[in-house]
Amino acid sequence: MTALFASDSITWRVHSDESMLVGGVRALLEQALNPEAMAGVAANSNFREDTWGRFRRTSEYVSLLTFGDSELAEKSAQRVRAVHAKLGVDDPRLLLWVHVAMVDSFLDTAIRSGLTLSLAEQDQYLQEMVLFAELVGIQSGDVPANRSDLDKYFESEIPHLSASADAKRAALFLTFPPMSPWLRFGTPAAPTWTAIAALASSSLPDWARRSYGLPSLPGHNFRTDIALKTMRKTLQLLPKSLRENPYLSENQEKVEA
Repeated sequence: MTALFASDSITWRVHSDESMLVGGVRALLEQALNPEAMAGVAANSNFREDTWGRFRRTSEYVSLLTFGDSELAEKSAQRVRAVHAKLGVDDPRLLLWVHVAMVDSFLDTAIRSGLTLSLAEQDQYLQEMVLFAELVGIQSGDVPANRSDLDKYFESEIPHLSASADAKRAALFLTFPPMSPWLRFGTPAAPTWTAIAALASSSLPDWARRSYGLPSLPGHNFRTDIALKTMRKTLQLLPKSLRENPYLSENQEKVEA
């Protein structure tokens, strides 16, 4: 089986890291700060009724493109492009924001959680992720491919970003997603998920936290980084079968065979 990314790529290192659990939630919170993109999501999806489902489907898509068979990954990307076109949410400018907010969240959360990446490796990750953008129909020349370009992109976009009413509702549903009574009261799922979502919102950049109206007391980022590192180390104590991505496990088994 051939994957789109090599097993020694920085993309594999970042996307197989335990920090992705928090990074994925942060990505949705950050993406929601583009009012146009959020309005499209609110108008053309059942995000409020299926918050967990959207998170799960997005996670599976990222995992498939990273670790899965390249043919299946490309077919999945084709389906995503078709859905975007059908719903009228295929504006390249908005797609680029969704992509950049995602990779920024994944990379920043991983580093702050304790994954060691040099500046060159961080640039390499952004360069590798240009392929992700191309697969959803974004021109490669428009995609930030290093930290400098990423910073410039945010400088140009931040003045146009804000937490709309839809974004705030989405954040609330993401923090307290609907669960069955058995799952909510009979298992630790609800408090565990709430803690992960709270940590994700805490890890947002300062400008994003201000947009949501979240308080930032002195030492906030320092305390958040400690919490992120603690969360990552705690997850690493779980059995490998519970924390390793299924697409990664399948790929490794086929490579070893």
